[in-house]
Amino acid sequence: MPRLVKIAGPAVLLTVGFISLLVGLALGGGAAASPLADPGAVVRYGLPTAQLLFNISAAATIGTLAMVCFALDDSRKEYAAALDFAAGAAAVWTVASLFTGFLTFLSVYLQPVTFDDRFGQILGSYLTTVPLGQASLVSTVIPAVVTVLCFAVRNHTAMFFITVLAVAGLIPLALQGHAAGSAGHDMAVSSLGLHVVFAAIWLGGLAMIVALKRELEPDRLGPVLSRFSTLALFSFVVVAASGIANAQLRIGTLNNLLTPYGLLVILKVVAICGLGLFGAIQRKYLIAKISSSGTTRSGHFWWFVFAELAVMGFASGIAAALARTRTPIPQELVTTTPAYILTGEPLPPELTPIRFITEWKFDILWMLIVAFAAFFYLAGVRRLHKRGDRWSWLKTTSFMTGLAVLFYVTNGGVNAYEKYLFSVHMLAHMTLGMIIPVLLAPGAPITLAVRTIKKRTDGSRGIREWILLAVHSGVAKVMSRPVVAAIFFAGSLWVFYYSPLFRWATQDHIGHTFMIFHFLLSGYLFVQTLVGTDPLPYRAPYPMRLVILLATLAFHAFFGVTLMTGTGLLLADWYGAMGRPWGADAITDQQTGGGIAWSIGEIPTLALAIFVLIMWARSDSKLARRLDRKAARDGDSELEEYNSMLAKLQNRP
Repeated sequence: MPRLVKIAGPAVLLTVGFISLLVGLALGGGAAASPLADPGAVVRYGLPTAQLLFNISAAATIGTLAMVCFALDDSRKEYAAALDFAAGAAAVWTVASLFTGFLTFLSVYLQPVTFDDRFGQILGSYLTTVPLGQASLVSTVIPAVVTVLCFAVRNHTAMFFITVLAVAGLIPLALQGHAAGSAGHDMAVSSLGLHVVFAAIWLGGLAMIVALKRELEPDRLGPVLSRFSTLALFSFVVVAASGIANAQLRIGTLNNLLTPYGLLVILKVVAICGLGLFGAIQRKYLIAKISSSGTTRSGHFWWFVFAELAVMGFASGIAAALARTRTPIPQELVTTTPAYILTGEPLPPELTPIRFITEWKFDILWMLIVAFAAFFYLAGVRRLHKRGDRWSWLKTTSFMTGLAVLFYVTNGGVNAYEKYLFSVHMLAHMTLGMIIPVLLAPGAPITLAVRTIKKRTDGSRGIREWILLAVHSGVAKVMSRPVVAAIFFAGSLWVFYYSPLFRWATQDHIGHTFMIFHFLLSGYLFVQTLVGTDPLPYRAPYPMRLVILLATLAFHAFFGVTLMTGTGLLLADWYGAMGRPWGADAITDQQTGGGIAWSIGEIPTLALAIFVLIMWARSDSKLARRLDRKAARDGDSELEEYNSMLAKLQNRP
């Protein structure tokens, strides 16, 4: 059976995927000829077929690399075999992306293919100047680079960064299709991006296990399958949540479930639920059986894998058909107001204090990040208490409060208005960079993770091993210096607001997400070097910490005053062209934002200064008590030796 599955498994995946694609295209009309401009049957059927191959090969690449990072031992042959498989999958991904991009061009070009200079010039212009063509080019170059790197690089740490690069190859996919021009663009990009990435990890991880069955030693299938099952469970939650959010944008009301697009969504939901059921059975029965028997010769297991691959192929085919099916809710922007033209969303009602509470704009990415962070933190605390260890309730309260504030800033009224008002944007910035880190860092999440996550002993790397590697890395040694952390934190203010980064973060959802991560990371590192309790390669003395804090306080104040007194409008073609019928004018609002940077930004800094002074005083008190205990034990021998030395010096002629 294992040999049959290795041969027939991929064949079933592709066959079922192709059949379900044809069924989905027929049901949704995704391959129907356009009455106005038909690119031809080759393009109409070839493009979704190439997209299906793109999805499966990208999944095989990313899922395998994820398993390499978190499940495999780099000293065994399984590791090298997995990288060879990832390289081959990435090569197929490159070719599939090339065909997808070319067929997409033909669907826009609507002219016969020729081999003259004019056709080449038009194609070149499409790939270099048109956003859709540029996205196709990027999504082809990245897997090509990943192919080479998987063959050339075998370092375990480098694999993490190669995996990140491979995931980046799917970003253009999240910015194309229905997400590119939909109302609710930000939610569409986040949900589609999460859906595609974690579906890839889920499908690709299983494909790797099938491909590596001969290279896995008899005692290795159980542990590897267990780790895949954990990734699959995590992926199932993300895929389900992001799929619901994305489908809601496309379908709207329940009545639209009876449309062709809605029926395809129902079929995909059934497939995902079926895969979730497979995962539950796998975790509860098969993994324990294989781990106890220590063998891969389990017919039931391989039949189970065979069926799971078939369901994954069905889901992949339906997904490719959905991408070509017209949605019940039109996804074109309604360009009726300046705000709609700029943001892709209607202008919210006039901002009043109560609307900071009543208005919400949810972001599925940060909803999931906060939910997972809270779940794993509380699970770690529970694990400590179950084994009899103590964990301060103050740490738990501080960390959970920080997560609650993070959830509100990324999903609540602040997120709903920051695109339209610079002052609200600055409020979000100061909260992300100053207030939230002051709450998160005392929670000591790294210490909790290291104490509660099981240590790996088989040569693979889990979350605990990656955390310890990061904490003891050369980068951490540099960034743990308070001077470096302060420069990174305060200097990025000027770099961000007076460079193209500000425009990118304001106009592009990917840039906005980068901005949030940057502010959180820079603020967390700064707070961690000053008052954090997690382990660091270097801890500065308290006087130095206090001096750096005061210098940062002055730097922050100078930045805020500069905005308060400035008369030049940042992003005048954005904030100045929003056409708001309510609120202060753009320059007044920007000056208000400067006041927020000065006032709200200084309060956490002063609180940090107080914390440093308290920690300094406690450190001196602990040192004094330790010296007193030592003196009581040895009769104050150090003082006696010192007095004796002074007496000898006095008796010298």
